[in-house]
Amino acid sequence: MSKDVQPKPLKTNHWMRRVIIYAVLLLVVFLLGFVPMWLQSREYSSRLSVAEHQLTLARIQDTLASAVIDARRGDYEPARQSASNFFNSLRAETDKGADSTLSPAQREGVQPLYTRRDEIITLLARGDPASADRLSDLYVSYRKIMNK
Repeated sequence: MSKDVQPKPLKTNHWMRRVIIYAVLLLVVFLLGFVPMWLQSREYSSRLSVAEHQLTLARIQDTLASAVIDARRGDYEPARQSASNFFNSLRAETDKGADSTLSPAQREGVQPLYTRRDEIITLLARGDPASADRLSDLYVSYRKIMNK
């Protein structure tokens, strides 16, 4: 009663080959769709990073410009708050080091601006009209540093 068991290699090999071919074709089709989208995603990611850096710099400059305008109008408390926010934002950006949106030359250039911080904040807290001129000078100095 012993029967010789013979495998059916023809059907099994043919079926396995067909599955492998379909899997490879599916992988190729997937990669044909994935690779261009991945490259596009990387490009958009780098554009977003550049836009975020520019936005950060624009916000810092806007904060200082708001302080100047408020001081010129005689609104010293909002000007003091804006000036304080400017210095805090600028300090936070320079403290990031290599991850900062500021170039090394800009980080070096803004260091002397911090020496005016206490004087300007104090003048604004006192409501001194001279603070508007000091803020305007600070704004001009900041713009020169950023445009280098």
